[in-house]
Amino acid sequence: MKRVKIIDKEFEISIPSSEIQNIIFRLADKMNNDLRAKKVIFLGILNGSFMFAGDLFKKIDIDCQITFLKVASYVGTSSSGNVKRLIGLNEDIKDQVVVILEDIVDTGITLDNIIKQLKGYEPSEIRVATLLFKPEAYQKEIKIDYIGKEIPNDFIVGYGLDYNGFGRNLEDIYTLV
Repeated sequence: MKRVKIIDKEFEISIPSSEIQNIIFRLADKMNNDLRAKKVIFLGILNGSFMFAGDLFKKIDIDCQITFLKVASYVGTSSSGNVKRLIGLNEDIKDQVVVILEDIVDTGITLDNIIKQLKGYEPSEIRVATLLFKPEAYQKEIKIDYIGKEIPNDFIVGYGLDYNGFGRNLEDIYTLV
């Protein structure tokens, strides 16, 4: 198995880029079918979702928009539990279907905070799409409409996910050894 060292930690490949792309193709196909004839705006959550959002959006073939919101809740390898909205929403999402694009949903704390904020903008509906989901870590009751892959509650990097800001550029996903 291929390994990488990031700062002071070693990681082993767990999801190769080919599998990631297959997951994204399947998610895009489902979204194209579900969201056709709806007024849709995709909302990528930065920094982690930028690769997922970019690759997914290239496969979306419905009329729609995309924008990004930046929030932060991680320090090192664990969630801080504090969610801060750093960059706000500039688009009018009233009466639109908002599809939140997350790289990973683990505790659900960030997602819960984002949804509470978005409801104030009066979208017609809020859906959630995540590349990766950690059911063992999930603490909320929010429905996740599109799940790419369920994974164990391990710390991972690559494909937009980071360890203290590093490792986002890896095309595969790696698990902490």
